[in-house]
Parts: sequence; C-alpha cells; structure tokens
Amino acid sequence: MTPAGEVPEFPGAVGLSELNVYPWQTADDLHGGSPHLHTTCSEAYVVVGGRGELHTLTAAGYDEHPLAVGDVVWFTPGTIHRAVNVEDLRVVVVMQNSGLPEAGDAVMTFPPEHLRDAETYRRAASVLGPDGSPSPERARARRDLAVEGFTEILRRTREGDGTALAEFHAAAAAIVRPSTGRFRERWLAGAADVARRTGEQIDALERGDGSHLATGTVTRLERPDPTALGMCGFLAPYDAARAAARTAAGG
Repeated sequence: MTPAGEVPEFPGAVGLSELNVYPWQTADDLHGGSPHLHTTCSEAYVVVGGRGELHTLTAAGYDEHPLAVGDVVWFTPGTIHRAVNVEDLRVVVVMQNSGLPEAGDAVMTFPPEHLRDAETYRRAASVLGPDGSPSPERARARRDLAVEGFTEILRRTREGDGTALAEFHAAAAAIVRPSTGRFRERWLAGAADVARRTGEQIDALERGDGSHLATGTVTRLERPDPTALGMCGFLAPYDAARAAARTAAGG
C-alpha cells in the first residue's frame, strides 16, 4: 500500500507528457521531431490537437499513420518513429516504464559515426548550448542529424538492404548497455513494484481482506509548462511534476 503522505505512481507506473510537436522544417520538406526508437518501452500517442502523421519503420516495413484529434496510436520497443507536424500537432504521450526514457532508453537515428559508443552518442544527443543551458538551436541540430540518419536507413531498406535496420538496432543496444543497471533500478522501483502491489492486493482479496481499500487517495497535478526540449517537440512532462510533488510531500 502507498505510505501516508507519498504521492503515488501514475496508473501502471506509466510516464505522462504533453507534447507540442516541433514546427521546424526538415531537409526533406516535412516538419517535426527526431526519429528514434525505445529499447524497453512501448509508447502511445493520444492526439488532442491539430493534425500530423507518425512515420514508422520496423522489420515489417515502413508506414505513415495519419494523426487527427481523438486518434490513438501506440508502438512497441524497436519501432523507429518520427512525429510529423502538419498543423499544430499536439499529443498526450503515455510511456511504459516511467523513468526509463529519462534514463536513456531512447536512441535517435544518427548517422553511424555518431553511434560508435555511448559517449559519442551522448555528445551528439546533447541539447546544451555553449553556456550549458538547453538550446533550441541544439535541439534542432540533433533533430536534423537524426533525420539524416533515418533517411539513409530508409533508403537502404527500400532498396532491399535488410542489414540497415539490423545495424541500427545493434548500435542502439550497445549504446544503452552501460545504462541497464539504472534501467533495472527504475523498473524495480516503478512498474515492477506497482505490479507487485497489485498481486498483494489480489492475494488479500482472495483471503477476504479488503483493508487496503481504506487507504485510497486522490492526487491532482496542474498542467506543467511545455518548455522542455524533447526529441519530438516541446514537452510538458507530468512525471517531473509528480516527482516534484512527491518531494514536497516528503515521499
């Protein structure tokens, strides 16, 4: 059960963010974010405003999914995805394993020279400007780099070269390997712990014990400002707001 005063996890220990997809034009005459994949997390887009597309590439092939208000699209680990902004695209992002994307679960489709190892990738992925603060110019530059790499992977794939996607998958796995200890810690403290609690509650109900029902709580968060420079757009991360509320509550 949740200790008194502690701000609980979101349902299922998911991550939750509001995303305003970048309006910035790309070299291939589209607008939007950085193509990337997640190595351990499924992700869902719930479209709440505007219009756009989600471009995806998996071992099954390339596809373009239209996005309109009310649409929901979700994808599993290994899916290269690219958010394309047609007209003021805004989505609510629901992410499996809250905390793992922030721990480095995602890998952008940079050209191979930027995927040699975790440190080389980190330098290319940084959004920090010369003064050490987040820079929209750096976010746009890394987006362009990811689009460049994605365009080449897609070209090779369309020409029948099945190794292009496999090479990127291998590079992504190598890049995140040093972070797997942190992944495990966050998973154990988040999604795994929530699942464990559910099992305990089922066991209790099976015994006729409903005492945990007396510990029900309600938590409310105000909408955070969409100021973070994410891979796909300007983010308003609710999980960061939840963590701040938890700290304030002494949890």
